[in-house]
Amino acid sequence: MAKYKNGWLLLLFIIIGIVLGGLVAEAAKGVPGISWLSYGQTIGTVDGDLTTIDLGVIIFTIALQIKLTVASIIGIILAIIVFKVI
Repeated sequence: MAKYKNGWLLLLFIIIGIVLGGLVAEAAKGVPGISWLSYGQTIGTVDGDLTTIDLGVIIFTIALQIKLTVASIIGIILAIIVFKVI
């Protein structure tokens, strides 16, 4: 498997770690003892600050928002560890 290790595979692992961490954060919200996993910060555009490009026929709306939680950071770290192990 070592010959297949590249930046794209690491990026895929990190994205999977972020998604799984986000799922854990949503599930932990409101659960006593582990609710701290859902603590985080949202970074990016808000609802009113979207960039819209109107070309007449096609309208593009561009927005980026990242919700970084404790669980997603743990997911990223675990993804990197798994990537290095395999």
